[in-house]
Amino acid sequence: MMQNTREVEVTFLWMHGTLALALALLIAGVGMAILAMVVGAVRLTRLDRRRH
Repeated sequence: MMQNTREVEVTFLWMHGTLALALALLIAGVGMAILAMVVGAVRLTRLDRRRH
């Protein structure tokens, strides 16, 4: 993270701005981890309901 301090332009939906590359990558990684946990939880819930 210490090496990726260059500013990059970020555009997401209607939001625009500049951000340090390391921070943008961190936010993207955390967002994907949260999405994976939500999808996994939904899948486990559906499988559990089928089993009963």
